Amino acid sequence: MSVDFNFKTKYGIDDLREIMRILRSPGGCPWDREQNHASIKKSLIEETYEVIEAINKEDDTLLCEELGDVLLQVVFHAQMADERNAFGFDEITDGICKKLIERHPHVFGDIKVDNSAEVLVNWEQIKSQSKNRKTQTDKMLSVPRELPALMRSTKLQEKAAKVGFDWDNADGAFDKIDEEARELKEAYKSGETEHIKEELGDLLFSVVNVSRFLNVDAEEALTLSADKFLNRFAVVEKLADERGIDMKSSSIEELDRLWDEAKKLN
Repeated sequence: MSVDFNFKTKYGIDDLREIMRILRSPGGCPWDREQNHASIKKSLIEETYEVIEAINKEDDTLLCEELGDVLLQVVFHAQMADERNAFGFDEITDGICKKLIERHPHVFGDIKVDNSAEVLVNWEQIKSQSKNRKTQTDKMLSVPRELPALMRSTKLQEKAAKVGFDWDNADGAFDKIDEEARELKEAYKSGETEHIKEELGDLLFSVVNVSRFLNVDAEEALTLSADKFLNRFAVVEKLADERGIDMKSSSIEELDRLWDEAKKLN
């Protein structure tokens, strides 16, 4: 038996909320009813990255679809919270509206700003006051541990730099890479897994520091390098296939020659 639902040619946010309520109801979908905040948390991350993909592709049709998928995740979590009498969609919208008004006093108040940089300074000050973050450590602890490691490292370094805990220029950051690379080699020779992990992390953290000085997003830079590796590997595999070379049994020297060819072609 179908549910009581008003089918339309065009739907709005209230319809989406009603659909989710139906899906979570006893007569709805078994899978949707079984979910909780933790079970679908990865979906929000996946959908967010798909939005980024649509933006990178400059595909408006795909972007519209993927933003809908992200909105669905918000409505899904809101419905589950409402069932627990914790909060609902209206509380979410009320909260974000109040936050935007509070953090834009140059629009909704009497504060004067001359540029976007001053807007960001005010934003951070208001945010720290509302969250009762008194020390710089408080502000650094507010950076979620769940962020991608390169992004989190960048944010932590930026916050430390605001109170002067930073190199004078990129030279010091570059020197730190050399130092950490040496320490990683020493850790590798020791064979101690935890020590190796620690020193590898220190090296990566130092590389992020350099990227910050160079005004290059470390996450994007690594993504581009991964893309470049994938494209060149595809060329290597194609060359090997054309020449009857078995990559699995080939020497690293032979594969390296193919790699050099691939670099020239791509």
